[in-house]
Amino acid sequence: MFFEAYVAIRDFMELGGPVLTAIAVTILLMWVLIFERILFFRGERWKLILASIKVWENRPERRSWNAHRIRESLISQLSESVNSNISVIKTLVALCPLLGLLGTVTGMIEVFDVLAITGAANARAMAEGVARATVPTMAGMVGALSGVFAATILARLANDSVERLDGHLTLDH
Repeated sequence: MFFEAYVAIRDFMELGGPVLTAIAVTILLMWVLIFERILFFRGERWKLILASIKVWENRPERRSWNAHRIRESLISQLSESVNSNISVIKTLVALCPLLGLLGTVTGMIEVFDVLAITGAANARAMAEGVARATVPTMAGMVGALSGVFAATILARLANDSVERLDGHLTLDH
């Protein structure tokens, strides 16, 4: 069963050519970073929010210019922590379709090479070039779509975390 899956994946990767390998590495890196952020939001985020609230609540006064700067600093530190790697994820999402386009171009060059060498007589060789053109495009789009949804959710969680902390750090005394 595992061997059959390995053979199917190997054949798919060979069909897409070397650009498909680059797309696969990009998608793998993107999802590693996405899972890292998911784990962060499930655990570490709350610890940071509670620690910031505790620092703010332990202040004897909260109305001075100094207190306002400390409040801004606490919010900024949380914002930096929760937004870590989200821009890298968004960059990898944008890179996926571009790599797919590169696969399209290299596949079409292969089709034109076959046409130049054999004319239109070798349909099998042309079909291989067309496959090399379409498979990376599809893979790049699938990777980008899955990453867009995840990046949007992570960015929303980051913004909600910052807004939540901003609401908890009151200026009442």
